[in-house]
Amino acid sequence: MMDLDPRLYEDASVSDNDVRNIVLSYLMHNCFKETAETFLSSTGLKLPVDYTVDVDKRKAILKFVVEGDAVKAIELTEELAPKLLENDMDLHFELLSLHFIELIRSRKCTEALEFGQKKLTPFGKVAKYVEQLEDFMALLAYEEPEKSPMFHLLTPEYRQNVADSLNRAILAHANLPAYSSLERVIQQSTVVRQYLHQEVDKDSYPPFSLKAFLDK
Repeated sequence: MMDLDPRLYEDASVSDNDVRNIVLSYLMHNCFKETAETFLSSTGLKLPVDYTVDVDKRKAILKFVVEGDAVKAIELTEELAPKLLENDMDLHFELLSLHFIELIRSRKCTEALEFGQKKLTPFGKVAKYVEQLEDFMALLAYEEPEKSPMFHLLTPEYRQNVADSLNRAILAHANLPAYSSLERVIQQSTVVRQYLHQEVDKDSYPPFSLKAFLDK
């Protein structure tokens, strides 16, 4: 339980610069460099030096992931953040799995099977990966994997989730925040509203919903 009543901060003021810095953090976190530069020129803000660290390389890596080229993404990640994938087994598994999935999408099933046996089978020795491996391998049984029960693995949203995980890991590896200021504000708002909903007044403080907030 929180030590302080969040209602004490309801009237806390937020300056225009605070808001601008939150927007800037979001843009640079997601590698929208050109948009950030336009935003800076229109607001008069200065870009903190650490925001510029490898943003172009990060953008290229994330683009490869979103396009389904996990092999190139792995190659560039190893150049930008040595030992990151070696030390982050979950992330390495996600990227290798993405390549396996893209081979199946391209109907290169024999190549996918060979890749899976060589690169993914070792992960089968770790219990937490077994169920996921079964889902990946099950895709081979379908002539149209897009219509299988595991169809979500072939969606753009799946690629984006992998890209987001990789982006956070690269930033953390460079000792930068893994989440943008905007994401942290939303996370904190969700926690505070959940506390108020449970401990203070359920009717006056419904759980925070970003969609409901934006629809107002």
